[in-house]
Amino acid sequence: MADKYQQFTTTPLGKFVTSKLGLPKPPVLRRYRPGQPPLDGPALLGAAPNGRLEKTLTRQLDAAGIDVLRESKEGTRYGALVFDATGITDPVQLRELYDFFHPVIREVGPSGRVVVLGTPPELVEGRERIAQRALEGFTRTVGKELKRGATSQLVYVAEGAEEATESTMRFLLSAKSAFVSGQVIRIGTAGSKTAQPPANWDKPLDGKVALVTGASRGIGAAIAEVLARDGAHVVALDIPAQGGELSAVVNRVGGTALQLDITASDAPQRLADHLTQRHGGVDIVVHNAGITRDKTLAKMPESAWDSVLSVNLVSQLAVNDKLLDDKVLHEGGRIIGVSSMAGIAGNVGQSNYAVSKAGVIGMVNDGAPRLAERKGTINAVAPGFIETQMTAQIPLMIREFGRRLSSLAQGGLPVDVAETIAWYANPASSAVNGNVVRVCGQGFLGA
Repeated sequence: MADKYQQFTTTPLGKFVTSKLGLPKPPVLRRYRPGQPPLDGPALLGAAPNGRLEKTLTRQLDAAGIDVLRESKEGTRYGALVFDATGITDPVQLRELYDFFHPVIREVGPSGRVVVLGTPPELVEGRERIAQRALEGFTRTVGKELKRGATSQLVYVAEGAEEATESTMRFLLSAKSAFVSGQVIRIGTAGSKTAQPPANWDKPLDGKVALVTGASRGIGAAIAEVLARDGAHVVALDIPAQGGELSAVVNRVGGTALQLDITASDAPQRLADHLTQRHGGVDIVVHNAGITRDKTLAKMPESAWDSVLSVNLVSQLAVNDKLLDDKVLHEGGRIIGVSSMAGIAGNVGQSNYAVSKAGVIGMVNDGAPRLAERKGTINAVAPGFIETQMTAQIPLMIREFGRRLSSLAQGGLPVDVAETIAWYANPASSAVNGNVVRVCGQGFLGA
């Protein structure tokens, strides 16, 4: 659905009115197009003394075709500012952040990127733990101060996982992360040795089979399209009632359709049989299927509670168990859940939905060690306000509040969720496990 307010702010009258009244000015975000440069401008790379990522980052950014500067240049508009903070072991050293960013933060260009890299606080002790945890407050605040669609992220890299950062850096610095800001991502040692660059970064999923549930429209259709763009053969699943729309998606992406109610008692077995017999198993499972049945708790019938929990959570657990127990999910496979900001912050009239989406986060927390044993990963996205047919039905004023209550002052697009899922699915992301990343433009609620 078109954001008419955003369109208005780009007109001469709109610019005048928003300036006079101090109204939000949603920037036009730079989104990915094949063949575009990774960044609009060079990346300025800095590091605290004794940082352990600087050399690796220089090599990886250079391989991505990014012009890397080690010293600031007057008059330069930067595409990104990247700072290795792993050398900060005492809160006194946090001054390194100020010294690097203060002189250049105003020079971050439209849709520019700020990325700080540190050490997971839970893996260190004492004053170093305090200093590294402090990085979160810095990156979240910078994300709210940046203008013109620029974003800020924090990446915690475990010692020994330095070489496993490339897929994450490519994603965060590119236009693919347009609606991701203020996030904290953890890269661990489990899977770090198998995080090999793909033969072709434009087709990282070549030869992979990806299952996408709820794929007939909206976010699910966008996920199917992006995974297919990246080289995967997509098995698009939805209920029989959505068969027509499902076929249209499959025809666009060159995949195959599977009409199935995933809440049926025999659905896990039927799905496992289909994936094994038709495709020899599956590499990527994206649990996108979801429904809403909104009522305040006092007015909610038990059928509304049961149906939402069944589709959004219970059926996903049953499918995971079957695919893992029968080894239908290949070694090194990916399971990706779609949670929601409602599962983090709650939402009036959505106790059932919020329970189910918080449960998806629990599914990630519980499943990460199990997947790591199989050299695989499980992660989730938590979308905020995304422009879909469902959000188009929200009353106008509530819809406008939903759009503006973020650092980017607008709703995201289904492709923004899909690009984040594609990053998780990338074979080079094998050290990204147990993460929940919000695709919300750094929403002001639920941070």
